Amino acid sequence: MLLIPCPHCGLRNSSEFTYHGEQHTRPDPQEATAAMWRDYLYFHDNAAGSAVEQWFHAAGCRRYLSVARDTVTNEITEVRDRGSG
Repeated sequence: MLLIPCPHCGLRNSSEFTYHGEQHTRPDPQEATAAMWRDYLYFHDNAAGSAVEQWFHAAGCRRYLSVARDTVTNEITEVRDRGSG
């Protein structure tokens, strides 16, 4: 079981959250090419090891969180609030 330390609700089971994938920088809409949008939307590193991911606390505070997690050990090293939407 993966426990996520929500900054607002405390330590919670990951079943309360919705996983939104790896966190990466969104291209500038004014300058992005079709290829840049495709890469942003569909291609992800999915590498074993350290990753920064986006999670939504659907059954709790309904906030988006940025979670730094080791994908091999599931050790969470940092959780930050990303806002409510």
